[in-house]
Amino acid sequence: MTFRFASTSVLALALTACAAAPAPQSASSAPVAAAQATAPAAAPLSALVEEVSIPYDSFTLANGLTTLVHTDRKSPVVGVTLYYRVGSKNEPRGRTGFAHLFEHLMFGGSENVESFDVPLEAVGSTSTNGSTWYDRTNYVETVPTGALDRALMMEADRMGHLLGAVTQDKLDKQRSVVKNEKRQGDNQPYGLVEYAIGDGLLPVGHPYRHSTIGSMADLDAANLTDVRNWFRDHYAPNNVVLALAGDIDVATARAKVEKWFGAIPRGPEVKPVDAPVVGPAAPIRREMTDQVPVTRVTRAWTGPGINHADAPALAVGMYILGGLASSRLDNALVRGDELAVRVSAGNQQQELLSFLQADMDVKPGTDRAAAEAAFDKVIADFIARGPTQDEVQRAATKIMSGQIGALEEVGGFGGKGATLAEGLLYSNDPADYKKQLEAIAALTPDQVRDALQRWLSRPALTVAVVPGERTEDGATMGGWGDEGTVPAPQPDAKKPVPPIAKSPPIAIPPVDDVGELTFPTIERATLANGIPVALARRTAVPKVIVDLRFNAGYSADGLARAGTHSLMVSALDEGTTTRDATKIAEDQERLGADISTGTSLDYDDVFLTALSANLAPSLELMADIVRNPAFRADDVARLKNQRAADIAQQLASPQGLASRALAPLVYGEGHPYGTVGALGTTAVVAKLTPQDLAAEAQAWLRPENARITVVGDVTMAELLPQLNQAFGNWSSGQQALAKKDLPQIAPATESRLVVIDRPNSPQSVIYAGRLLPITGAAANLESLDLANEVLGSGFLSRLNLQIREDKGWSYGVRTGVTAPEGQRLFTFSAPVQADRTGDSVALALDVIGQFAGGNKGVDANEFNRVTDGNIRGLPNRFQTNGQVLRALLDLQARGRPDDYYSKLPDTYRAIRTNAIDQAARDYLGAGGLTIVVVGDRDVIDPQLAKLNLPITYLPADTSAPVDTDVSSGE
Repeated sequence: MTFRFASTSVLALALTACAAAPAPQSASSAPVAAAQATAPAAAPLSALVEEVSIPYDSFTLANGLTTLVHTDRKSPVVGVTLYYRVGSKNEPRGRTGFAHLFEHLMFGGSENVESFDVPLEAVGSTSTNGSTWYDRTNYVETVPTGALDRALMMEADRMGHLLGAVTQDKLDKQRSVVKNEKRQGDNQPYGLVEYAIGDGLLPVGHPYRHSTIGSMADLDAANLTDVRNWFRDHYAPNNVVLALAGDIDVATARAKVEKWFGAIPRGPEVKPVDAPVVGPAAPIRREMTDQVPVTRVTRAWTGPGINHADAPALAVGMYILGGLASSRLDNALVRGDELAVRVSAGNQQQELLSFLQADMDVKPGTDRAAAEAAFDKVIADFIARGPTQDEVQRAATKIMSGQIGALEEVGGFGGKGATLAEGLLYSNDPADYKKQLEAIAALTPDQVRDALQRWLSRPALTVAVVPGERTEDGATMGGWGDEGTVPAPQPDAKKPVPPIAKSPPIAIPPVDDVGELTFPTIERATLANGIPVALARRTAVPKVIVDLRFNAGYSADGLARAGTHSLMVSALDEGTTTRDATKIAEDQERLGADISTGTSLDYDDVFLTALSANLAPSLELMADIVRNPAFRADDVARLKNQRAADIAQQLASPQGLASRALAPLVYGEGHPYGTVGALGTTAVVAKLTPQDLAAEAQAWLRPENARITVVGDVTMAELLPQLNQAFGNWSSGQQALAKKDLPQIAPATESRLVVIDRPNSPQSVIYAGRLLPITGAAANLESLDLANEVLGSGFLSRLNLQIREDKGWSYGVRTGVTAPEGQRLFTFSAPVQADRTGDSVALALDVIGQFAGGNKGVDANEFNRVTDGNIRGLPNRFQTNGQVLRALLDLQARGRPDDYYSKLPDTYRAIRTNAIDQAARDYLGAGGLTIVVVGDRDVIDPQLAKLNLPITYLPADTSAPVDTDVSSGE
């Protein structure tokens, strides 16, 4: 799926013998209930299906525009979602990638709206966005209720009055942005595999063969006549589904939609596309070499369209094969024979066909032929015998739980509006999601087996990507498929086109005032052993999120022990004293729960997402994972192999190389924050023992170092006894609690370049940082947050508008100000086309310097956007349980009061332009930056030499310098 700016259907949810080491002494002196080792009781599937409901009304205007309305009053916002019945499958030969390119042009302004982003974000909308896929193009924004008229007017203006505002300059700039989006994807490890799958599975000219991003030659050929024809042929109201979900009712919606869209004339119907489900007549194999550390083997087939009777069974079947944590491929190849370090399988569902795919990353040092034979055997056995009833039940429960969670959001790409719109667009029924869930709940193992046999017994495509020098060029891939025999289309000659008579002026509507923000009440309690508990009750969906947080993080390692702490945290859910990893995964799946562990710079988190009805057994499982980790030798050895592969993958990624390099350079290798990141180094990880991990857990994972934060559909009276049952009798051992020392470091005063060579890179990754003389807990710095938004945080920031929108050198540019427990870091990041690396660095330094130097302070439009826009947009920030949880954790980490968010509107109202300008001068200057550049030195060295900055060259796998040029000359 191709998005305008990086930031589904129900079926798409499926896409996705040694002695044990001693258990940590931090385990409770009173054991967790032995019943945890048995399969926990779970709510029946039928009850879960009933929980998923999106009531709606619909109406159709005389011009054919169909509107779906769902009322949800929990927040004063409305999700605005438009689905156009056109995607990349509608593109003709020579114009691959055009549907997505046109989507970008839809944001460049229409006849009565100069910029689509500014008027909405200034009144609190989420970032306006769009995406293009084979079957559709969609546009989304979630706006305060009082801004709905503005959003509808603007959507109507670009639906009815776009062409008069499209110029050659706009086309050229967005063409450059899209080409950089393609380069960014191609530049990733395994970034060319998608092209190979389409080419191998489908014949030349098949509508689903070419990629949505298209080929460079076709993008270069697009012209203004194409733009006009595409708009007239496809962008009519009768080819659109409009979904309004949130603080709206059908009567209000009908009046507003009629007012703004009613005068747009009906256009031609989108022509049907003939896309038969075909595949290879015989097995096909394609080998590719790429700059990757691990061989990846993919088996792929085509499958049926979304409305085929086999679609639900295939979604569940592929989920069982390689999507579940306890999948067949995981159990056999990762945990079992340990021939692979990663496996997956899924069903990428489209309207008229699907792509069925299974992947395996071969464990380094393993015989590839043996690994492939085992891979094929797992798949063949699964096709022949099918799943068990328990597997089908677990997969269905996980899918149901995920869909219940999706009910929290009214707008966006995965919210309730999108669910309704996709049902109508693809299946002529907005409630098709319900039929899909009912079909999944009723599936039998035989039905799943029979569907797998019908579709996966056909000849497969195999794509194997092996380590080596990349020999294929992504720029020439992704097109129609006959480029070797048919000449490429001529580049856009940029011929003038006849002027278009513009429509009568239409004023952008004003917006109504917003009400006071209502942030959930925070209740507090303490467990019997002293663990503090915070609860924010929310009843929109019957789910609960629980976070168990420890003050530790991978800064507990420093560079010398990099990877130790995070490997320990990763090992928690790999086995307890009564469960192995497979049983842990299966018990989660039966409950519809998700338990995950994570390590950030300052904290370790164990997250639980549970159905409210299954909270008690889910907490029991979570407690077993935290309190009774086994750290068995075979589990630790397997994790170490996987970690080594993960580090190798990170070193193969340009973003990974840059992120590993920056922190040791700015903090220094002796500082706890001066580490390569959570994954660590292979040298450290290779030496770790089960005893090392047990000791690490004893030192940090302790009740006196923990706090519990809960958000969701549960009362404190219900929650506290369940938490006490799970954690209340947990006591620490005799070992002293470990501590971190976070000294202040003097920020650098001179800027420098650090270059890492990555040959054959069509883009360079720029990642810069400078230490700030403040910590994350420093109060009253909201002006700094707003200054950062002006400079580089968000689509409308200065750096993004300059480097992406004006120059077209990047797909996206961003700045940030971290907020750790210790010293904060100002960062700037941008993937840019390789031949503009030096220009991008120079322009970024100039834009930063102009703001921080006082030459170009915040202007009135920027000030309104980051103050009033943020005030109006606050309800959008707390739609989901996950958003509220993140807010609560931030309050705790930064020592802020419980009413911080309720008072934040007044805080923003009190900020003046001079405060924002002062924050930029104090903290966001261009001096003292360490600028890491990862790219092809043959291309970028001459450019960087012109910047007159000292340059250090680093190898990819270490932070030790190998060459330094301090002449700074050209």
